[in-house]
Amino acid sequence: MSQPNAGISNENTLGRLFKKNKTIIGLITTVLALLFISPYIYIVLTSIKPSSDAISPSPTFFPRELSLENYVTMFNQMPIAKYFFNSFITASISTILAVFLGALAAYGLSRFSSKTGNIFLLLTLCVRMVPMISIAIPMYIIINGMGLIDTRVALIITYTAINVPFAIWLMIGFFNNIPKEFDEAARIDGCNIFTAFIKVILPVSLPGLATAAIFCFMLAWNDFLFALLLTSTNAKTATVGISEFLTAYNLDLGPMTAAAVSFSLPVMIFSIIVQRYIVSGMTLGAVKE
Repeated sequence: MSQPNAGISNENTLGRLFKKNKTIIGLITTVLALLFISPYIYIVLTSIKPSSDAISPSPTFFPRELSLENYVTMFNQMPIAKYFFNSFITASISTILAVFLGALAAYGLSRFSSKTGNIFLLLTLCVRMVPMISIAIPMYIIINGMGLIDTRVALIITYTAINVPFAIWLMIGFFNNIPKEFDEAARIDGCNIFTAFIKVILPVSLPGLATAAIFCFMLAWNDFLFALLLTSTNAKTATVGISEFLTAYNLDLGPMTAAAVSFSLPVMIFSIIVQRYIVSGMTLGAVKE
């Protein structure tokens, strides 16, 4: 007669342990998250301090008074708006090209698999694993030979070439999960391969496209190496412009933090808004039915 009560007692004990462990895990992750974002919080707070407080020998974490002086200095000291525009144009166009070309290649590899296709897929993975610093000089020689140094086209070509292998590997998981009956139904309706891809397959794989686009955009938006190597004046991006606040004789920490916040905050807000696409996209691409 006591066995049912014992079972209920065990369930209650397990429930309390689970709630206790859940609370502990939540506290630990909260502390780790605060430690992780604390440098960025300090940058944000420094950007709204007076410039004298930003470079004070005894800095404080929280500002003694709020000031937009650093943001005004940032815009007056250099054409930061032009640098932001260059970053946005190169990152946006290269993302569109990389995702479209990567989706085309991934669709072909998914629907028409062969030994040659598998070798190509392996080669794209090898290319993606190559450190970017090792291809910087060859890329500079190629771009210089094309006469495209200090142009947005140079950065667009570079970012597209770097992102296409990543887009292929990310998108092929989505296309493998889409039943081939979709293609057959489109063929019956009179679509050719390309039309079926555009009108049927791409709309179904929007979470994957969004995920690939976000990661490709972030890589191009945050790039410093190729932007520094391939540009000088006209096509200079915001990452290179921010670094110019640090010179051999001076450190304009206040305007630098203001530029860093202006550069990162819009992308962070955009990532938070579309994070559900990132989560669903990575999940759908990783699970094979």
